[in-house]
Amino acid sequence: MVSSTQTAASTRLATVIEAILYLKAQPLSLSKIVEYAKCDREDAEDALIELMQDYAHRDSALEIVETDEGFSLQLRKTFQDMIHILVPADLGVGALRTLAAIALKGPLMQTDLVDLRGSGAYQHVHELVEQGFVQKRRSSNGRSYRVQVTDQFYQYFEIDQLPAIE
Repeated sequence: MVSSTQTAASTRLATVIEAILYLKAQPLSLSKIVEYAKCDREDAEDALIELMQDYAHRDSALEIVETDEGFSLQLRKTFQDMIHILVPADLGVGALRTLAAIALKGPLMQTDLVDLRGSGAYQHVHELVEQGFVQKRRSSNGRSYRVQVTDQFYQYFEIDQLPAIE
Protein backbone atom coordinates (compact mmCIF):
# COMPACT_ATOMS: atom_id res chain seq x y z
CA MET A 1 0.00 0.00 0.00
CA VAL A 2 1.32 3.46 -0.92
CA SER A 3 1.30 6.02 1.87
CA SER A 4 -0.10 9.49 1.38
CA THR A 5 3.33 10.90 2.16
CA GLN A 6 4.85 9.34 -0.95
CA THR A 7 7.33 11.75 -2.53
CA ALA A 8 7.45 12.88 -6.13
CA ALA A 9 10.85 11.18 -6.44
CA SER A 10 9.25 7.76 -5.98
CA THR A 11 6.32 8.58 -8.28
CA ARG A 12 6.31 7.70 -11.97
CA LEU A 13 7.57 10.68 -14.04
CA ALA A 14 4.48 10.59 -16.28
CA THR A 15 2.31 11.01 -13.18
CA VAL A 16 4.42 13.95 -11.99
CA ILE A 17 4.08 15.62 -15.40
CA GLU A 18 0.33 14.97 -15.35
CA ALA A 19 0.13 16.78 -12.00
CA ILE A 20 2.21 19.69 -13.34
CA LEU A 21 -0.04 20.10 -16.40
CA TYR A 22 -3.14 19.92 -14.20
CA LEU A 23 -1.86 22.47 -11.69
CA LYS A 24 -0.51 24.95 -14.24
CA ALA A 25 -3.73 24.74 -16.32
CA GLN A 26 -2.05 26.22 -19.38
CA PRO A 27 0.20 24.96 -22.17
CA LEU A 28 3.78 24.41 -21.04
CA SER A 29 6.88 24.14 -23.20
CA LEU A 30 9.00 21.04 -22.87
CA SER A 31 11.73 23.12 -21.21
CA LYS A 32 9.27 24.33 -18.53
CA ILE A 33 8.09 20.76 -17.90
CA VAL A 34 11.73 19.66 -17.53
CA GLU A 35 12.32 22.54 -15.09
CA TYR A 36 9.24 21.81 -12.97
CA ALA A 37 9.70 18.03 -13.00
CA LYS A 38 13.44 18.31 -12.31
CA CYS A 39 14.31 15.72 -14.93
CA ASP A 40 16.21 15.59 -18.19
CA ARG A 41 14.67 16.43 -21.55
CA GLU A 42 14.72 12.90 -22.97
CA ASP A 43 12.99 11.44 -19.89
CA ALA A 44 10.35 14.19 -20.08
CA GLU A 45 9.73 13.47 -23.77
CA ASP A 46 9.35 9.74 -23.04
CA ALA A 47 7.00 10.43 -20.12
CA LEU A 48 4.89 12.79 -22.24
CA ILE A 49 4.55 10.18 -24.98
CA GLU A 50 3.57 7.62 -22.36
CA LEU A 51 1.05 10.03 -20.85
CA MET A 52 -0.44 10.99 -24.22
CA GLN A 53 -0.82 7.33 -25.17
CA ASP A 54 -2.35 6.55 -21.79
CA TYR A 55 -4.98 9.28 -22.21
CA ALA A 56 -5.62 8.25 -25.83
CA HIS A 57 -6.50 4.71 -24.74
CA ARG A 58 -8.58 5.45 -21.66
CA ASP A 59 -12.24 6.41 -21.55
CA SER A 60 -11.62 9.90 -20.17
CA ALA A 61 -13.02 13.39 -20.64
CA LEU A 62 -9.44 14.71 -20.61
CA GLU A 63 -6.56 14.52 -23.05
CA ILE A 64 -2.95 15.63 -23.29
CA VAL A 65 -2.30 17.67 -26.43
CA GLU A 66 0.66 19.46 -27.96
CA THR A 67 -0.01 22.92 -29.39
CA ASP A 68 2.25 25.71 -30.64
CA GLU A 69 2.39 27.00 -27.03
CA GLY A 70 3.33 23.63 -25.53
CA PHE A 71 1.73 20.62 -23.88
CA SER A 72 -1.55 20.88 -21.97
CA LEU A 73 -4.11 18.79 -20.16
CA GLN A 74 -7.51 19.78 -21.49
CA LEU A 75 -11.10 18.71 -21.88
CA ARG A 76 -11.80 16.64 -25.00
CA LYS A 77 -13.79 18.46 -27.70
CA THR A 78 -16.76 16.14 -27.22
CA PHE A 79 -17.25 17.53 -23.70
CA GLN A 80 -16.60 21.21 -24.36
CA ASP A 81 -20.28 22.06 -24.74
CA MET A 82 -20.54 21.34 -21.00
CA ILE A 83 -18.32 24.36 -20.30
CA HIS A 84 -21.16 26.72 -21.23
CA ILE A 85 -23.58 24.91 -18.93
CA LEU A 86 -21.36 24.28 -15.93
CA VAL A 87 -18.94 27.22 -16.11
CA PRO A 88 -20.73 30.14 -17.70
CA ALA A 89 -18.66 33.26 -18.21
CA ASP A 90 -19.70 36.04 -15.88
CA LEU A 91 -18.63 39.04 -17.93
CA GLY A 92 -20.20 42.46 -18.17
CA VAL A 93 -20.74 44.31 -21.42
CA GLY A 94 -17.58 46.41 -20.95
CA ALA A 95 -15.40 43.36 -20.31
CA LEU A 96 -16.93 41.60 -23.32
CA ARG A 97 -16.16 44.61 -25.51
CA THR A 98 -12.61 44.71 -24.20
CA LEU A 99 -12.29 40.97 -24.86
CA ALA A 100 -13.56 41.52 -28.42
CA ALA A 101 -10.98 44.28 -28.95
CA ILE A 102 -8.18 42.01 -27.70
CA ALA A 103 -9.40 39.14 -29.87
CA LEU A 104 -9.64 41.26 -33.02
CA LYS A 105 -6.59 43.48 -32.59
CA GLY A 106 -4.35 41.37 -30.36
CA PRO A 107 -1.85 40.60 -29.34
CA LEU A 108 -1.47 44.24 -28.39
CA MET A 109 0.06 46.41 -25.70
CA GLN A 110 -2.21 47.06 -22.73
CA THR A 111 -1.51 50.79 -23.09
CA ASP A 112 -2.86 50.66 -26.67
CA LEU A 113 -5.91 48.79 -25.38
CA VAL A 114 -6.50 51.52 -22.78
CA ASP A 115 -6.22 54.15 -25.53
CA LEU A 116 -8.83 52.20 -27.49
CA ARG A 117 -11.23 51.26 -24.64
CA GLY A 118 -10.52 53.76 -21.86
CA SER A 119 -9.09 53.34 -18.36
CA GLY A 120 -11.77 50.76 -17.44
CA ALA A 121 -9.81 48.34 -19.63
CA TYR A 122 -7.34 47.80 -16.76
CA GLN A 123 -10.11 46.26 -14.63
CA HIS A 124 -11.51 44.38 -17.64
CA VAL A 125 -8.11 42.83 -18.37
CA HIS A 126 -7.82 41.81 -14.71
CA GLU A 127 -11.24 40.09 -14.90
CA LEU A 128 -10.45 38.46 -18.24
CA VAL A 129 -7.14 37.11 -16.92
CA GLU A 130 -8.95 35.69 -13.86
CA GLN A 131 -11.53 34.02 -16.12
CA GLY A 132 -8.72 32.57 -18.25
CA PHE A 133 -9.75 34.28 -21.50
CA VAL A 134 -6.73 36.59 -21.70
CA GLN A 135 -3.08 36.31 -20.79
CA LYS A 136 -0.77 39.21 -20.22
CA ARG A 137 3.00 39.24 -20.29
CA ARG A 138 5.36 42.05 -19.46
CA SER A 139 6.72 43.62 -22.64
CA SER A 140 10.42 43.75 -23.42
CA ASN A 141 10.61 47.41 -22.37
CA GLY A 142 9.14 46.43 -18.98
CA ARG A 143 6.69 49.32 -18.87
CA SER A 144 3.50 47.73 -20.12
CA TYR A 145 1.98 44.34 -20.74
CA ARG A 146 1.21 42.56 -23.98
CA VAL A 147 -2.30 41.07 -23.88
CA GLN A 148 -3.78 38.33 -26.04
CA VAL A 149 -6.58 35.79 -25.94
CA THR A 150 -5.88 32.27 -24.66
CA ASP A 151 -6.76 28.82 -25.91
CA GLN A 152 -9.58 28.86 -23.36
CA PHE A 153 -11.10 31.84 -25.21
CA TYR A 154 -11.15 29.84 -28.45
CA GLN A 155 -12.57 26.78 -26.69
CA TYR A 156 -15.23 28.63 -24.72
CA PHE A 157 -16.50 30.68 -27.65
CA GLU A 158 -16.06 27.71 -30.03
CA ILE A 159 -13.85 29.63 -32.42
CA ASP A 160 -11.33 27.74 -34.52
CA GLN A 161 -9.42 30.89 -35.40
CA LEU A 162 -10.04 34.58 -35.82
CA PRO A 163 -10.01 36.19 -39.28
CA ALA A 164 -6.84 37.99 -40.26
CA ILE A 165 -7.02 41.78 -40.00
CA GLU A 166 -5.57 43.70 -42.90
